[in-house]
Amino acid sequence: MEFWSFPPSYPADYYPPASSRYWFKERETMPPAEREAAILERLKVVCRYAYDNAPFYRRRWDEAGFYPDHLKSLEDFESKVPVITKQELRQSQAASPPFGDYLCIPESEVYHVHGTSGTTGRPTAFAIGRNDWNAIANAHARIMWGMGMRPGDMVCIAAILSLYMGSWGALAGAERLGAKAFPFGAGASGMTRRCAQWLNAMKPAGLYATPTYALHLAQEAIEDGLNPRDFGLKFMFFSGEPGASIPGVRDRIEDFFGAKVFDCGSMAEMSPWMNIAGSAETDGMLCWQDVVYTEVCDPKTMHRVPYGQRGTPVYTHLERTSQPMIRLASGDLTLWVDDPNPCGRTYPRLPQGIFGRIDDMFTIRGENVYPSEIDAALNATPGYGGEHQIVITRESTMDELLLRVEIIEGTPAEPFRADVCRRLQTLLGLRTKAEVVPKGSLPRTDFKARRVVDDRAVFREMYEQIKMETGA
Repeated sequence: MEFWSFPPSYPADYYPPASSRYWFKERETMPPAEREAAILERLKVVCRYAYDNAPFYRRRWDEAGFYPDHLKSLEDFESKVPVITKQELRQSQAASPPFGDYLCIPESEVYHVHGTSGTTGRPTAFAIGRNDWNAIANAHARIMWGMGMRPGDMVCIAAILSLYMGSWGALAGAERLGAKAFPFGAGASGMTRRCAQWLNAMKPAGLYATPTYALHLAQEAIEDGLNPRDFGLKFMFFSGEPGASIPGVRDRIEDFFGAKVFDCGSMAEMSPWMNIAGSAETDGMLCWQDVVYTEVCDPKTMHRVPYGQRGTPVYTHLERTSQPMIRLASGDLTLWVDDPNPCGRTYPRLPQGIFGRIDDMFTIRGENVYPSEIDAALNATPGYGGEHQIVITRESTMDELLLRVEIIEGTPAEPFRADVCRRLQTLLGLRTKAEVVPKGSLPRTDFKARRVVDDRAVFREMYEQIKMETGA
């Protein structure tokens, strides 16, 4: 297969013909059985490399009774190699700071350091070697090519340029693609409105952000007298949160900007995190299996579920040498299929993207609910003001839910409230009460949305307000 070696080695001057749909046609369109045979051979090499260089894996696999020479099939990989979790990675870094004993290269060879913020516990540090950084850039450029971007296109990176791996990965891909990289960033007060002004002046072809930020950007632009469609964007690719595969959210972004929306992104630990991403002709998210081997597994057994079923993605690096992740459990929920893809690529696909994190799910009167489902319903509701809060309480035997929803000025409040409740009952099978508030009442974010509030005092306050407004 094209330039598929371990450690990876990609020519810096390689580009396919501009008219080609594919960056690596053989790798992207080969029969799945042939690809899986090649992946198995690569997994043998990667597992031997990790066992020889990472005490973390050697200890974990010795305990499980797995040794790399036991690997004879993908079924062996699934059944014999234990999954690892983020918690184990944090524990490893606490015991062997700063990068943990799963670092497989000398610290002197670390080229980039990124990581989590640590706002909910010990931060996790990502150590990336120079060769790995080049491989990440190549993989992202290849996937961006599949979206339709080409050398010379301007790509705006409208995401926080700090520890967050998303912005830097998108930037590395844009640079390797030969695009005009425009790392605008995000996060500072007033920056979103300035971003709209710059987009209006520069007319980039592509933009990377989170879906929440794109909607916020459109609203800020309109309030500043600008039409987001005048920015001339053709490609908008998103990660960091569910949304870009959710019809209600995706359609709203496309309607605002007149651009094609692409969903992408697995986990920062898995960089190249664009290993699941859509293409110009195929919606949802393709699993680019020759970059990162993806299994969708039963969350309890961690064995693969059949195509057409839901499960949690489990990821394995096939090209990382610095901190290789081998069967890292994501904790997300998705559904995968192996139907033919319109783009001709023979990868499995996540047609609805990532639904959300399993631990984000809550149960309301016996129904399992994901915040992304509520997000989708509201974004499809006429009059929706662009932001909402989901307020839950666990005072009784089952969770109870109320919504605080913004409304566009001039929209009649009572019909809007009734429409919101009707849509949620249809989608989720839930009777829901909603408090309608003016547009701009709820806080915006330049990053990932945090819309779920578990606060009994807020719940009681909202409940009383709804009773007063509706007489219920």
